[in-house]
Amino acid sequence: MGKLIAFDMEGCDFFVSKLLEIWDKGHSVFPLDQRLPQAKKEQLVKAFGVSEVISEKETYKTKGILMEPDDALVIATSGTTGDPKGVVLTHTALKASSRVTSSQLDVQNSVDEWLCCIPVSHIGGFSVITRALHNGVRLRVQRRFDAALCEEAGRSGSTLVSLVPTALGRIDSSVFRKILVGGAAAPQILPDNVIVTYGLTETGSGIVYNGIPLPDVKIEIRDGEIVVQSPTLFSRYLGDESQNSEQWFSTGDAGFFQDDQKLVVTGRLDDAIVTGGEKVWPTLIERELDSLGLFSEHVVVGRYDQEWGQAVTIIGVPKNSEKPLDISDIRDQLRDFLPNYSLPKAIEIVDELPRNAMGKILRRLV
Repeated sequence: MGKLIAFDMEGCDFFVSKLLEIWDKGHSVFPLDQRLPQAKKEQLVKAFGVSEVISEKETYKTKGILMEPDDALVIATSGTTGDPKGVVLTHTALKASSRVTSSQLDVQNSVDEWLCCIPVSHIGGFSVITRALHNGVRLRVQRRFDAALCEEAGRSGSTLVSLVPTALGRIDSSVFRKILVGGAAAPQILPDNVIVTYGLTETGSGIVYNGIPLPDVKIEIRDGEIVVQSPTLFSRYLGDESQNSEQWFSTGDAGFFQDDQKLVVTGRLDDAIVTGGEKVWPTLIERELDSLGLFSEHVVVGRYDQEWGQAVTIIGVPKNSEKPLDISDIRDQLRDFLPNYSLPKAIEIVDELPRNAMGKILRRLV
């Protein structure tokens, strides 16, 4: 049985070489989020039972736990609703994810090159590395996202990349053959080479491409919740030895299938706004707001209201700060696309919205 080894570093060539070395020794890897303060990193190392911490400058050992033989990776969830959980993914699951992604993208070893330029402490970044390693595809790793460096990579050989929507909006997407976008709601209108993905850490990265589940992925809607069965699923949460025996995972996301059998994700179940007794999904309103082009970034939340319980409220950064936004005008523009009870009742103007390392808006912090 192997140990759990923490990597305290950004994505880089050294990260990849140490990853292969640690896996060859039968150990599991836990990449630490480099945006965390040192005290928080130390807390996670202790809580997760890490045996060794490796950085580019030093290595130190501590007393840790033993992992199962097939365990490969531990990713810390965001912990927005409590203490972070360690999601355990096996080599079997990572290989399954890599194979199906390469097949869907028609990856050619002699032509393609993956670019990893988003945090490797998140499954979206780490899975870029495993896709390349498992399928013998060239890999280029950048420490963090930089629009100019990303574009330069696309123009000098990188053909495949995973990005979050905010990063996608800052580059010329035509320099890549295919771009996977996930981690947050994507714009409705996208170039043909961009694929919108849906997945979670627990699903081993994206399992739905442009609304269609990948091969061997089964999705059901149970009481409005997306429930998943997939060979890419995590094995357990660290410290919770009860295995996922049924192999069905309740995502906590709300969604439905359209008539064309494409999955529509409406948001987290606990993000729903209840206004005047009606349940409203913020994501659906945000998609319509995108088409109006009034905000450079925005989010829809429920604010306490004595009359309605919660009032649908837009929190946004206007594209034109000199032109005041009128809630009545916005409601009129949305009226043809949304039911009356979903129409926003207020606007709050901000300079920027809080985001995590992957660029996802932290809805609960606005």
